[in-house]
Amino acid sequence: MALNQQSPFINPVVPFSCMIKGGLQNGMSITVCGRVLPNADRFNVNLQQGSETVVLQFNPRYASWIGSGYVVHNTCQYGKWGWEERKIETPFPKGQTFSLQILVTPESYKISANGKPFSEYKHRIAFSDVDRMCVVGKVELSLVSFHYVAPSHAALPGTLTVPYKTIIHGGLQPGKAIIIQGVISPQANRVVFSLRYRAGTALYYSPRLDKKVVVCNSCKNGKWEIEEHSGLMPFERGQPFQVTICCSPNYYEVFVNGEQTHTYRHRYTNLADIDVLEVSGDLQLSFVQP
Repeated sequence: MALNQQSPFINPVVPFSCMIKGGLQNGMSITVCGRVLPNADRFNVNLQQGSETVVLQFNPRYASWIGSGYVVHNTCQYGKWGWEERKIETPFPKGQTFSLQILVTPESYKISANGKPFSEYKHRIAFSDVDRMCVVGKVELSLVSFHYVAPSHAALPGTLTVPYKTIIHGGLQPGKAIIIQGVISPQANRVVFSLRYRAGTALYYSPRLDKKVVVCNSCKNGKWEIEEHSGLMPFERGQPFQVTICCSPNYYEVFVNGEQTHTYRHRYTNLADIDVLEVSGDLQLSFVQP
């Protein structure tokens, strides 16, 4: 059951700062999508208590003396930084789009980059103290979303059986964000992501890699409606992906690997009735947060 829904921020301005409604919860996920600027030297994604205490700093840095870059994780309390935990690689090259996900667990923050697990940061300060998030530095943002969900309702990273089906507890509502991670099969022809209700399909989102087109549609009482086609194909055979489907009052907004790719107006508007997510097709599925 959703705990305390907070509407996503679409194309927010950097520096970005917002309060987190109700603070962090066990099982909560934060998704940050955007693009690293070509001249970036660093940027920060901070989880904070007020303006002084940085509970988690995720800090990609780009320095010529260490190749393509590295990422620093750290905590600052009473004006003093702790010891840096470094990963000598960066998942976010300069000039490219990215998708960052931070999942709160009782022991740590589990951090994924572009749909793949990247790092883990053990709690130094209780996550329940966090009440604010900030993003600063040489980066553009397309999406910041907060998804509160009971831990038992999130499929933890691993290999999930495809076709995959799960319940969206409480149905959809404006502000809801659904996250799906996996890898497109090397010989993939098509993949399907569906949001369903008892009498039909509210959103059918189908990348068709064999035809290099994405098809969106809806189905009611067994009858398909008019297809919407897009020539923008953000998926690649053999490559990992992260899909984030944000439900706004009038549209579904789809982000793939940090880039906003497709918008689909609601045809079925009783959002609370939409309570099933299905994933099928030529892919390996590793993580789902309904």
